[in-house]
Amino acid sequence: MTEPAIEDLLREFAPQVLGALVRRHGRFEDCEDAVQEAVLAATVQWPGEGVPESPRAWLTTVASRRLVDQVRSEQARRVREVAVSAEPPPEVPDTDDTLLLLFLCCHPALTPASQTALTLRAVGGLTTAEIARAFLVPEATTAARISRAKQRIRQAGSSFPPPDGPDRLGVVLHVLYLIFNEGYTASSGDRLIRADLAREAIRLTRLVHARLPDDSEVTGLLALMLLTDARRDTRTTSSGDLVPLDEQDRTRWHRPQIDEGMTLAKASLAGSALGPYQLQAAIAATHADAPTAAGTDWRQIHALYLILERIAPNPMVTLNRAIALAEIDGPAAGLTLLATLDADDRMAGHHRLLSVRAHLLERSGDLAAAHDCYRRAAKATASLAEQRHLESRARRLHR
Repeated sequence: MTEPAIEDLLREFAPQVLGALVRRHGRFEDCEDAVQEAVLAATVQWPGEGVPESPRAWLTTVASRRLVDQVRSEQARRVREVAVSAEPPPEVPDTDDTLLLLFLCCHPALTPASQTALTLRAVGGLTTAEIARAFLVPEATTAARISRAKQRIRQAGSSFPPPDGPDRLGVVLHVLYLIFNEGYTASSGDRLIRADLAREAIRLTRLVHARLPDDSEVTGLLALMLLTDARRDTRTTSSGDLVPLDEQDRTRWHRPQIDEGMTLAKASLAGSALGPYQLQAAIAATHADAPTAAGTDWRQIHALYLILERIAPNPMVTLNRAIALAEIDGPAAGLTLLATLDADDRMAGHHRLLSVRAHLLERSGDLAAAHDCYRRAAKATASLAEQRHLESRARRLHR
């Protein structure tokens, strides 16, 4: 089995094993450390020795042993050592506790930022650096949040909560949204798409939707993921180069996902309240409904972004509205709106702002300025696929 395939297995089974250990022992922080050590052992052993017949059972056994070793090494916890070491390794569960683990990470004792960071780490398998980029904050800040979150979970008891607590649902949805975004457009590395993360986000969102089928925002988030993921196979060339939305072969978009996503998007808008995921699903549905890039209803998209900007202000929403506005009123209008983001510290030097500005400058005829922005954007992203795309745009203007 190839190393990428092994990575996919580990990403799938690690949160399941963590859920089993937390259910059996509590002690979230210690269990999380033990699972990470088991994953590390698997990455060393499996490529050479082969993947065991039951990868989850192997990880569960190794992590349980690591947990016992941790307890034995703590002189101040002799009483717990006797209790834990006397217990046999937990049976490999027939049920998947990943959803319960997700809600545990969104414990009300944590701040929203810490809830999201911890869940992305324990359930989504993202690195601290990837989480920091998703939050637009320094890596050290994210590392501190995760450390504090583990301590608070331990102090609070590390027990599974009811999986439909309204106080946690908003954070759970935001976490799933960030996991999907990291999978759909990886923030670093040589692959634009991390399909394993996107699939896991969709799987978890389906679990939440199955429990809360009448929640409009849950339905909207699932619709958004399906409609967006339907374009996955057309977003890169065979060599891994990025293909912009207006150049994608729409006949290759995954029609069953689009059909399901359109149905869910319409259902989500039937509720009395209107939330950000419903609106984003409606935007994705408008793109999916256009037979060609030229046939896109940009006025509808701009109107939806205006509403989204009012109910959930965010610089990325404004940036996307600038793209839609440029399609309606021309690049100068889009550039004027982009200028309002220059004073936002969260967007300072962000490659997305630079790349959109470069595109609009190119359309407006200012090729020298566009070339400079493309080059700066390429240097600002850690994604190699995006770097190649932006550098190729810059080279084209420099000929």
